Amino acid sequence: MNEERPAHLAWHETLELHEITAMQSTALMKLKLFVGSIKDSTLMHLYRQNIADFEVNLRELVRFYPKAARFESEEAMVREVDDSFFAAELLSCIKALIKSLAAAITETATASLKEVFIKQLHKSIQSHTKIFNYMHRNGLYPAYDLPKLLEADQRRAAKAIEM
Repeated sequence: MNEERPAHLAWHETLELHEITAMQSTALMKLKLFVGSIKDSTLMHLYRQNIADFEVNLRELVRFYPKAARFESEEAMVREVDDSFFAAELLSCIKALIKSLAAAITETATASLKEVFIKQLHKSIQSHTKIFNYMHRNGLYPAYDLPKLLEADQRRAAKAIEM
């Protein structure tokens, strides 16, 4: 049976594509910034291999952007801001921390440790809100404007590859 495929991605696929592209772009930038400081040849090889892998990953992902779900009536224009990389990295770090803390809470049997994890989770969620609000307010994360969000992802991926 030949399954019919839509001409575009579903909304949830588009949002996952955004998250994965943004994460890998930021990670690639960091790897490229750090690789020159590595002394150990084995670790240097690992970095270079992952740099190459992330570049391939991003090239594969950006091919899906033309099929991303979009609002027909909105134009995609995202202004360049130097601090956008640092803000995206901070947001990515806090998201990873929230996910790790949530997972740790489900694995923790010691009540006092669980309390600490829960306290840190609440603090991290508050921090995420502040970081997101900063980014949104400064045009660094147009979360409610999907075309702008996707265009910013594509530019960041291209910049990461070009570095």
